[in-house]
Amino acid sequence: MKFEGNTLRVISNEAGIATLTLDLKDSSVNKFGAQALSELSDVVSELAQDSSIKGLLITSAKEAFVVGADITEFMTWFQLDDDALAQKLQEAHDIFNGIANLPFPTVAAINGLALGGGFEICLACDYRVMADSAKVGLPETQLGIYPGWGGTVRLPRLIGVDNACEWICGGQQKRSAEAMKDGAVDAVVAAGAVVDSATHLLEQVLAGKLDYQARRESLRAPMQFSPIEKMMIFESVRAVVGAKAGKHYPAPMEAIKTIEKGIFQPIDKAIATEIKGFVKMAKSPVARSLVGLFLNDQQVKKAASRYSKDASTIRHAAVLGAGIMGGGIAYQSASKGTPIVMKDIRQEALDLGMNEAGKLFGKQVERGKLTTDKAMQGLGKITPVLSYGEVANVDIVVEAVVENPKIKQSVLAEIEGQLRDDAILTSNTSTISITHLASALKRPENFCGMHFFNPVHRMPLVEVIRGAKTSEATIAKTVAYAQALGKTPIVVNDCPGFLVNRVLFPYFSGFSALLKDGADYQAVDKVMERFGWPMGPAYLLDVVGIDTAFHADQVMAQGFPDRMGHEGKNAIDLFFESKRFGQKSGSGFYLYEEDKKGKPKKLKSEESVQLLNTLHGATKDISEEEIIARMMIPLCIETARCLEENIVASAAEADMGLVYGIGFPPYLGGALHYMDEMGLAAFCELADQYKHLGKLYEPTVTMREMAAQQRRYHPY
Repeated sequence: MKFEGNTLRVISNEAGIATLTLDLKDSSVNKFGAQALSELSDVVSELAQDSSIKGLLITSAKEAFVVGADITEFMTWFQLDDDALAQKLQEAHDIFNGIANLPFPTVAAINGLALGGGFEICLACDYRVMADSAKVGLPETQLGIYPGWGGTVRLPRLIGVDNACEWICGGQQKRSAEAMKDGAVDAVVAAGAVVDSATHLLEQVLAGKLDYQARRESLRAPMQFSPIEKMMIFESVRAVVGAKAGKHYPAPMEAIKTIEKGIFQPIDKAIATEIKGFVKMAKSPVARSLVGLFLNDQQVKKAASRYSKDASTIRHAAVLGAGIMGGGIAYQSASKGTPIVMKDIRQEALDLGMNEAGKLFGKQVERGKLTTDKAMQGLGKITPVLSYGEVANVDIVVEAVVENPKIKQSVLAEIEGQLRDDAILTSNTSTISITHLASALKRPENFCGMHFFNPVHRMPLVEVIRGAKTSEATIAKTVAYAQALGKTPIVVNDCPGFLVNRVLFPYFSGFSALLKDGADYQAVDKVMERFGWPMGPAYLLDVVGIDTAFHADQVMAQGFPDRMGHEGKNAIDLFFESKRFGQKSGSGFYLYEEDKKGKPKKLKSEESVQLLNTLHGATKDISEEEIIARMMIPLCIETARCLEENIVASAAEADMGLVYGIGFPPYLGGALHYMDEMGLAAFCELADQYKHLGKLYEPTVTMREMAAQQRRYHPY
């Protein structure tokens, strides 16, 4: 047999072994779209009828095996009605069942990444041989759905219910050692030997040394458990998964329900159960949000790559200002292979920065991610200095000194005189205008913002801010450096606060107004955490630092006085004057003590309560719905303003900036998607209920026009 298509090819040898090679043309990776499924269907039908074929090997011509379904195409499936979506899923199942029922043995040679449908096709094979460098997994729950092409049916039968629930509900990629230990694959070999080893295994089966038919029968039949065994397995799994998933992410718990039903059914009935549950999940708002975020992430990465495609490589970097932030930037650069000079005027600051970097490398060693030698090599890529001598020949400098425009301008002008004419100078400012800072420079075209988020090693976002005179070459190099650091850069235009902080401070303004009206800050924190934020606004301010928030609040009030200015003192002002700076000082809205692991533990503070009582009279009970509305409306409207004013280029970048930069609840998909789901007309109507609170609650003219025309920010 011989077949040559656009997504795969098949050739058989004299011994009757057919090799199906997945190879999507004009793509660096294999993924299952409509054409791939169509060609696979045709090939499987032809293989089943070819009496000369004795065995099938499935492999890949790409570095990855199959990264999963083509999500862009898959989104169109979700828009079908229930019956049409179920039919689409059944057609895919028919293909995979066709592989599982071929009249000869099948082996998957997993040379690289096999995820989602890419792993489900491997599960449909009789045997699996995996490269030691490969990873496999079923990540669908991270998209608000669960495996829909047999994963919930075949994996539990293969590796056991408890393991399968952990694999499916966690959605993590599994390394070869874990896949082998759990029984998901039959052999692990060196990457270069995968095809030969899979061929040898197939030959062993054909020689009668392995009974593939018996294996098939055991994996088709219902599983056998006593009522007590079933109860113990599923009660335990539900408790663990439910605690991790939370109420906003239903897919993991729905996957457990599907697995629980399916394991007691013959395989065809179990597949019908999987399809029914999948349709339910695919139609959920959470799935729309999370799949939308996935597509947005792809769009953001493509936009960044367009900026950086012609940029020269950054070979040596520098950071000005040590301490926690400087040390974090230095660690990130060194850990990703770019040597970096860390400059400060004080030795104690350099020591703090090196200690911070050392701790981060140490944690990587503790987790088994790095050897001690590799960690020491990484730390050796950081050069702490008190003078500018080592900075003269670097390609890029990140200024990370105190958030004060005069100090920053002075430092930037001083360092500019030490650099090569083609070196890039950036500022890690979180709010100060890049155009204003550039006014002190001789080469403003070589200057831009590069705003990291704290903690640097965890937060994926970097805002790259274009000033009035910033050149495109400067943007390109800065974006390329951010990518080299493993970050997701988003290019934004200059304004006070840029994108993320400009949007965040109306949220804080909503919080301040609630406090003035007598809201209990601890109650507000609990409401917003239940709503999906990683921490409530009071706790977030403590983590950010009240002093940092105070200075940023002044910048924002000056930049947008009609919306962000305020009469009299607010909570941030009170805490700043009382030197309650948050975690860094041991007291803010909360008190902080070190726990057994040396991490700050949050405790209630009576002093904070008394201090806030000076803002208002008696504490009032405010409904959860009102708290959410008063917190979210200003944030959403300001995000829309940023898009309208071209501060950010697209709705995708705006929403990803909020998810990556401030932990906007992913299940809501970002501020603009949140309004899309609510409907702009309904959102504007809600905002109008709070118009007495001021301009922060006033939708823009464009928002009202879009509402009248039933338009959306996103196409999905």
